[in-house]
Amino acid sequence: QVQLVESGGGLVQPGGSLRLSCLASGFTFSIYVMSWYRQAPGKERELVARITTTGGTTNYADSVKGRFTISRDNAKNTVYLQMNSLKPEDTAVYLCNANHFRGISNYWGQGTQVTVSS
Repeated sequence: QVQLVESGGGLVQPGGSLRLSCLASGFTFSIYVMSWYRQAPGKERELVARITTTGGTTNYADSVKGRFTISRDNAKNTVYLQMNSLKPEDTAVYLCNANHFRGISNYWGQGTQVTVSS
């Protein structure tokens, strides 16, 4: 069955770094656009970063540009989110999303909690 399993979240101090991973299985990873979203308590889910099927193009929310980097390894069926210079406002559940390049299917992971606090 389809699975997206996020890992790498945790508690970090402001200014620190974390690297999130999302391991995919049950579908052809290389033909899916991969994204990271986040949802903080009481707020709407927002797109953080997106990467195309080959990794050739990436997009970021303005709030994370220059601090976060999305990447993927199609041989390992994994997408990553490197998060540097973390701020308290980055605190949220981070969710992995897979969207077929033609938009015919879409999958979500369960999420991993990131808490930025001193």
